[in-house]
Amino acid sequence: MKVAVIGGGTMGSGIAQVAATSGCQVKLFDLNNEALIKSKISLEKVLNRLIEKQKIDAAEKNRIQNNISYVNTLKDLSDSDLVIEAIVENLEVKRKVFSELEIVVSENTILASNTSSLSITSIAASCQKPERVIGIHFFNPAPLMQLVEVVPAIQTSEEVLNKTVQTISDWKKVVAVAKDTPGFIVNRVARPFYSESLRILEEGFADMATIDWSLIEIGGFKMGAFELMDFIGHDVNYVVTETVFTAFYFDPRYKPSLTQKRLVEAGYLGRKSGRGFYNYAENAAIVKPTEDKAKAQQIFDRVLVMLINEAADALFLNIASAKDIDNAMTKGVNYPKGLLAWADEIGINWCVEKLDELYNEYHEDRYRCSPILRRMNKENKTFF
Repeated sequence: MKVAVIGGGTMGSGIAQVAATSGCQVKLFDLNNEALIKSKISLEKVLNRLIEKQKIDAAEKNRIQNNISYVNTLKDLSDSDLVIEAIVENLEVKRKVFSELEIVVSENTILASNTSSLSITSIAASCQKPERVIGIHFFNPAPLMQLVEVVPAIQTSEEVLNKTVQTISDWKKVVAVAKDTPGFIVNRVARPFYSESLRILEEGFADMATIDWSLIEIGGFKMGAFELMDFIGHDVNYVVTETVFTAFYFDPRYKPSLTQKRLVEAGYLGRKSGRGFYNYAENAAIVKPTEDKAKAQQIFDRVLVMLINEAADALFLNIASAKDIDNAMTKGVNYPKGLLAWADEIGINWCVEKLDELYNEYHEDRYRCSPILRRMNKENKTFF
């Protein structure tokens, strides 16, 4: 299979590595020659590390490298069977690229976007043959993360969807098919991990170190919300939150935090800038949590039930299947358990009562319980 990847940044380079490892002939395109050189050097380092770890040998390294060529002209992509765009998250820029790309490739070429939150339907509408456009959303770093969200636009043909799912499965990735709605599965369902943690901080119930400790100690998450936001970068995390909030017509469930916005305005973007919620300077004091198990349980319960509610609502609105939703959260963002399976484990009744308790306290729509949880509670049903 001949695959083209547009964008020589970290994500584009990672996708190219995945496809090349699976035996595809890959062309990595970027207008910037420096980006292509950087990508080639980066791949060399990655493959050398894999050799050091004895995961591949020198012959395999050469095979992968020989499967990738680096180009800076769109015409070079003319013989591609599949093109995956991985450039800046700007709808108009993507639409322009797709309309230009369509002229170059054959009419049977599948055109895919790696967007994490933009409308695939809108991107497809820029093409003369929108039925061959689809979303293929990898997670960073693409070679390591197992999950790929496959997102058909309303125009996408069944044949293109089936071919895409088969291709990504052949690349040894876990596929979750999602409806073309803001944030797809992961970036929608994960919002409360950040937003409820921020709300708890803003209320003064606990400081960020204590909230992070609670999510790790009680919940088994690999990183706390504030540590993770600093790792992702507030310029990225806040923009995704704002995009989802706007796209859902300002539903209060997705309301961004002014606390995080102020960090972006100050240039405190997290690890990349040396400061975010935490200070990453060499001599900075380490912020220690208050290790109160009872308080930690309250924090964790509140964040977890909001995550479960979001996952349940995604199922209720047919965004994806229960299996794909849970796979998305465990394989895409390394949650310790699938949220719907977690709901079954702790009890649907507990989830409904906890959400009602929060709603009765705040009377805010963000705490409304998903109808599917109420129905399942009444009927004594579980997700699995």
